[in-house]
Amino acid sequence: MGETENEAPGSGEAASEGVASGGRRAVTVGSATVDIITVIADRDIERVSMTNANASFLLLEQGRKLDAQSITIHPGGGAVNCGVGLARLGFSVAPMIKLGEDLNGEQILERFAEEGLSTANVRRSAALNSGITVMVSSHERNATIFTFRGTNTLITEEDLPAAMFTGADLVHVSGLSNRSADQFPHVVSAAHGAGAFVSANPGIRQLTSRREAFFGALAGLDLLSLNRVEAEALVPALVAQFDDPETVQLPEDAPDLMRRGLRGVGFDMPLEGFFAALHTLGVGHVSVTDGASGAYLSQAAHLSQTGGVCFCPPLKVEPAGTAGAGDAFASTLAGALVSARSPGDALALATVNAASVVEHVDTQSGLMTAAAMEARLQAAPVGFAARQIL
Repeated sequence: MGETENEAPGSGEAASEGVASGGRRAVTVGSATVDIITVIADRDIERVSMTNANASFLLLEQGRKLDAQSITIHPGGGAVNCGVGLARLGFSVAPMIKLGEDLNGEQILERFAEEGLSTANVRRSAALNSGITVMVSSHERNATIFTFRGTNTLITEEDLPAAMFTGADLVHVSGLSNRSADQFPHVVSAAHGAGAFVSANPGIRQLTSRREAFFGALAGLDLLSLNRVEAEALVPALVAQFDDPETVQLPEDAPDLMRRGLRGVGFDMPLEGFFAALHTLGVGHVSVTDGASGAYLSQAAHLSQTGGVCFCPPLKVEPAGTAGAGDAFASTLAGALVSARSPGDALALATVNAASVVEHVDTQSGLMTAAAMEARLQAAPVGFAARQIL
């Protein structure tokens, strides 16, 4: 992997005082994959956009061989992406993943060695091969992803002893696949019981197929990171539990999602009401990203004198690939909050690191060191800053 100003060779790299973890320890839990990324020129693949929905499709002609601009192979997966990101911020990281007894598993472990990640929590299984994804990237570089989840579906409670979380300052749980998602409540409970700051960035499948178990674990979460689509998937259940929130006077310059609110399968909910409901259920911080329209972070009132909602506009970049941006955002946000950064600073740093990942075709090359992140934040265009809106 060739270095750029945004890249780092590993967790031994010096971190700036502003974001440095202070020798803190982290455990990331989730998937590990080998990503095969194919980039196809816009002129060589047709895109169809729907006029009555926010969706578009890439059309692959049956039986045709297409020339690709590039085909590259990279380690990836939520737990590995977040582990690399936190290591570059100065954390000592031990990802909990499950790999097959295959060459793809060995390739992922090579990344562990390159980044200084501990293999103490790595599990191996001969039952399935390691996870692998194939990404087809073209128009706007928002890739279509084919995935074989493999051993990522085989995480059991026996793979997650409570001692794994002892001494961890941060435990971050990324999306869990299929039966492995059954372990989400156990991970949150064990990590919370160990005194760690517990962060989660679950995928849409986990939120919809295991919603009851997910809601039951919320009281153990210090940070829940969602994108807008994931947040809207929770709206019907939250509307059923909570009365209509009191009307809040929004500032005149309130951003779009704050004005529009969340819309989930016939139910509408103000964004501030969504945040309030999750805080009532015990979540300390809740973030919602809205793609190219910016990101929000709400802090429960009991965590500070003011509580409140912060908004950060997007950092505009030329996209090379969007995969991994969510992992970068969620892990950076969690790491910054654990490192005692203010909510506004944490939100801005997470936005900067996610933007850097979007500038690269893979999920890890753009992950920055703490020093590089601070420098890019200082050099950001006028008007790029997080601000409290409620």
